[in-house]
Amino acid sequence: MKSFFKSVLATIVGIILSFFVIVIITFGIMGAWMSSLSDKTVEISDNTVLHISLNYPIEERTNKNNFQSYSFSDMFSENIGLNDILSRIESAKEDDKIKGIYLDMSMMGASFATLQEIRNALIDFKSSGKFILSYSEYYSQGTYYLASTADKVYLNPEGIIDFSGLSSQSVFFKHTLEKLGIEAQIIKVGTYKSAVEPFVLDKMSAANREQVSSFLGSIYSNYLDEIAASRNVPADSLFQIANELKVETAEDAVNYGLVDATKYKDEVLAELRSYLDLDDDDKVKSVSIEKYVVNNPNQSSSSRDRIAVIYAVGNIVSGEGSDQQIGSEKISRAIRTVRKDDKVKAVVLRVNSPGGSALASDVIWREVKLTKEVKPIIVSMGDLAASGGYYISAAADSIFAQPNTITGSIGVFGIIPNMQGFFNDKLGITFDVVKTGEFADLGSINRPLTAQEEAIIQRSVNKIYDTFTKKVADGRDKSQSYIDSIGQGRVWTGSQALEMGLVDKLGGIEDAITAAASKANIEEYKIVTYPAISDPFEALLGNSKDRISQWFLKKELGVAYPVYQQSKEMLEQTGIQARLPYTITIK
Repeated sequence: MKSFFKSVLATIVGIILSFFVIVIITFGIMGAWMSSLSDKTVEISDNTVLHISLNYPIEERTNKNNFQSYSFSDMFSENIGLNDILSRIESAKEDDKIKGIYLDMSMMGASFATLQEIRNALIDFKSSGKFILSYSEYYSQGTYYLASTADKVYLNPEGIIDFSGLSSQSVFFKHTLEKLGIEAQIIKVGTYKSAVEPFVLDKMSAANREQVSSFLGSIYSNYLDEIAASRNVPADSLFQIANELKVETAEDAVNYGLVDATKYKDEVLAELRSYLDLDDDDKVKSVSIEKYVVNNPNQSSSSRDRIAVIYAVGNIVSGEGSDQQIGSEKISRAIRTVRKDDKVKAVVLRVNSPGGSALASDVIWREVKLTKEVKPIIVSMGDLAASGGYYISAAADSIFAQPNTITGSIGVFGIIPNMQGFFNDKLGITFDVVKTGEFADLGSINRPLTAQEEAIIQRSVNKIYDTFTKKVADGRDKSQSYIDSIGQGRVWTGSQALEMGLVDKLGGIEDAITAAASKANIEEYKIVTYPAISDPFEALLGNSKDRISQWFLKKELGVAYPVYQQSKEMLEQTGIQARLPYTITIK
């Protein structure tokens, strides 16, 4: 009987597992099929409007592996990355069939530097003389930043615009650790290196509050200045409007000049018809930016010369990493490949990273330095290029950043948890050890560090910081003492970093590509991108368990998911770290 039940149970488990495998394979096949369909060029008619919504998280480049989306319905959406958004807006500018852009945005997942790239592309589009019209029932602060570029900005009569200013909120785990009987043993260099604060404090330190106020103020100042220029409303007035929360209704938004008028959707469509010289009964022809696929002139060039764009996105880790991480082996291999390719005349390293492993950062830094010796390499910073993200950028010929890029954070830290209280008092677990040397169990988490052990680790952290600041000083042609004075873990915006000499110019990835071509003395070239994005079918089968668990966690935790993710990332850190503690979000 026992054997019978074991067989029945094994059969049931086998059926369940088989079902999930079949579902995963089916989704993979359907995703690949949908992807192949989405790659087909849509025929564009004359007098067409480009429709832009972008109501999804914006990644650096289009990722065809949609299994990591927030919902199963999103798996079959045609989300595109920043690279395609920019190239398609540029193409629409030159496309005689595209007469204008209709912005239809409420919420989108993007930080300020990404928004700045898209905003600049929209402003450039307007230089062609074509129109941009924006309408929404709700404008978040991020979407309004883009909408403000439009010739006309409309809001539903019962709609809402969020114009309240920026805030940065940090999560602290000190009391949680105390309740669990866990002590975070901190070894760091840098007065402002605040990545460790969530584990030892219950609020921001004075130094951390100072730097957050500084970089947040810089971002907000740029935000207001750009909107002021587009809406012809003084930046001081905009500050007052937000500070006193004067815009509570759609009528308020009109009265204070944030929008041009309140309209319903049918009235907006009627205005679009007037822009297109259509009769009242004519249908407005439109194409979404996701479906608008045209040939990129840089891709269709007959030139053998190439510019390689290498995407370094995510936390920096040793090894291969993943599509959401900067694996030192994967990125180093990509840099070596383009360095040895005679057809590649210049390299653009696109960095969007809060940092990570100091060792992995140094491995990538070495490849950047070697590449600089044989061909131009330009860094383009995205939303984040801080700590380890700055480390891998420092050796480049020049560095581009957006005014609101978060960078700097030149500092180093290590965290070794002492879980003795947790094991002994909470679980009743004790440990004993036999060792051949005094330091054979250095780094053990079941006891506190001795004073001698702490000194050893502090020396290691000090050495890495010295190496970090020296390599930045060499790359930026500054003295090491100067880099130390603006380092200390201090976070800067791109605008502030330009003043400090940490970056060379303000601009986006297209500016970096243009600069790379100029330095390589080439006019005609093709763009090639590295590393290759994982094949969606292979990636799905390779990590199905992780992707399914990630999907369920996002669905269940909702707005609390970032807190879980931050905690998980910190617990997974190994070795000495050079990373940023902040995740900047726009509501």
